[in-house]
Amino acid sequence: MYHALTEKEAKKLLKQMPAPEAVAQLAETFRVLSDPTRVKILYLLSQGELCVHDLAQLLGISQPATSHHLRILRMQGLVKTRREGKSIYYSLDDEHVVELFRCGYDHVLHKSGT
Repeated sequence: MYHALTEKEAKKLLKQMPAPEAVAQLAETFRVLSDPTRVKILYLLSQGELCVHDLAQLLGISQPATSHHLRILRMQGLVKTRREGKSIYYSLDDEHVVELFRCGYDHVLHKSGT
């Protein structure tokens, strides 16, 4: 049975809504993650720190293409870097990124019945 929101309920919901800037940033994060290669990169980095060469080899794509995807992920604050000599190593920015990936993956598995 349909229940129309009262004015009080509507005001409460609107008051609790995230700020427009936060909503826009979250939408941009999901847009960045809409690319399957970037999702694969997140999976690989959820297993540990890797350099561009290793990521490119694992993904079967060129180093420039891998660097392009990593740059986008880094600009969105999803990955971070660590320099060791001439090598740059990538890892997930923090535990929230790991959780975002795991929750999304668990949802897909649940929906597919796996």
